[in-house]
Amino acid sequence: MNSAERAGAAARAEPVGLTLRSTTGVAYRFDPGALSLELLTTGGPGPYQRYEVLHGPADVVAWAERSRLTPTPEPAVSAVEVAALRMLRDALFHVVIAHTRGEPHPPGDLAVINETAARPALAPAIAPDGSRRWAGAPSGTALAATVARDAVELLTGPHAHRIRTCAAEDCHLIYVDTSRPGRRRWCSMEHCGNRHKVRALRARHSEEG
Repeated sequence: MNSAERAGAAARAEPVGLTLRSTTGVAYRFDPGALSLELLTTGGPGPYQRYEVLHGPADVVAWAERSRLTPTPEPAVSAVEVAALRMLRDALFHVVIAHTRGEPHPPGDLAVINETAARPALAPAIAPDGSRRWAGAPSGTALAATVARDAVELLTGPHAHRIRTCAAEDCHLIYVDTSRPGRRRWCSMEHCGNRHKVRALRARHSEEG
């Protein structure tokens, strides 16, 4: 997250992060720690295609509204820009997974991220009343560029070594641990962290019994 996004996030009245639902329908809060990683919750390549939510322009606008971008951008998005954002997300997925495994970053996917990041991004501005706003008319292309630049900062920044996949075997959510101790293991203590505690407690009771 760049300085402008950090300032915006700090100004939020609500906790930073996304509200997700488990397979049983239980809502929980998930903070992946970066705008670019928030995009990975919308679907992905291969087996993650079944989770796809970015089907049209309205879906992209809805995701932007849920994201940590402040204030909420209201981009004008075309069908072509939806496809481009999905391509960026899938490329980012491949690169981040390779990164967490200590494998080389796929060159083709890196090219997609870098080319997207090179385009004009959302530009912050000061409104007449002193509030923060986005300059001009935000577009889907500018939104994608903003996400790509966040990915570049994340993957080349001081927390690059803390990008992780949730420790639960059946969870594939990816986050960056920005906490001072750097000991985060779960996507969310409300979800996978709590499930781990319950399983550990049951295992102890079973042993004692």
